[in-house]
Amino acid sequence: MEAEEKLLAGRHILVPESRELDLFARMLEERGAVATRCPLVTIDDLADTAPVEAWLKRLVADEFDDLILLTGEGLRRLMAVAQRAGIEVPALAALKQLRTITRGPKPARVLRELGLPPGLAAEAPTTAGVITTLGRENLSGRTVGVQLYPGNPNAPLLDFLREAGATAAPIVPYRYASDAESAQVEAAIRDMAAGQFDAIAFTSTPQIERLEEVAQQHGIEAQLRQGLARILIAAVGPVAASALTKRGFHVAAMPSSSFHLKPMINALVDALSSRT
Repeated sequence: MEAEEKLLAGRHILVPESRELDLFARMLEERGAVATRCPLVTIDDLADTAPVEAWLKRLVADEFDDLILLTGEGLRRLMAVAQRAGIEVPALAALKQLRTITRGPKPARVLRELGLPPGLAAEAPTTAGVITTLGRENLSGRTVGVQLYPGNPNAPLLDFLREAGATAAPIVPYRYASDAESAQVEAAIRDMAAGQFDAIAFTSTPQIERLEEVAQQHGIEAQLRQGLARILIAAVGPVAASALTKRGFHVAAMPSSSFHLKPMINALVDALSSRT
């Protein structure tokens, strides 16, 4: 670890992460970095879980042939609602009977935590990857549960299922909430524009959206674009990278295959080393 510690020595890295903020920052600090924590979003339970409970009752009644899992957090939240509703055991039994399709390693990992083998893995951890994988399957007449995430109705996926002859049953089992005071986020944007950081590491699209929201609220959109143009940008995977690229920003570091924190840090080390 001593050799690894020197690889990021003196590097100032902005860490916009919530669920694993301290873990991520500690991993960077163990490699010598100065990590500035700036939590941007957090995940909360829905205020009204009645739609989730109704969806789970359909699952327990074996109405679904397939289940598309886009996030690991989504599956955890579904099972938490099932537990509170007293249907956790039949929900698990129902999950064993259907085919799961996972977009990326996180939902597959949660399935294994539940003692369930992952089913089909998407060719790439994106909506397009899920569609490509399912494009090889006969979905006609099948009912497909679709675990979505907040702020993204995922029309391309639902349209694909409909055109393939399937009936989609979408559900959003959690919500995003602002986790940091606007003043803290505003200060991070200004410091980034002023060149106070060497890199920023994104682990989700909502982080990017939250930065844009605060920049607009405070009239500092130009500083945000200036900061992201001059800083080295790392992304945990292709979804976050695509969101940044679509906004005109260059992603300099991303894992090539395993989209987790440690591979992202390794990619970040490589990218920063090439800048010296």
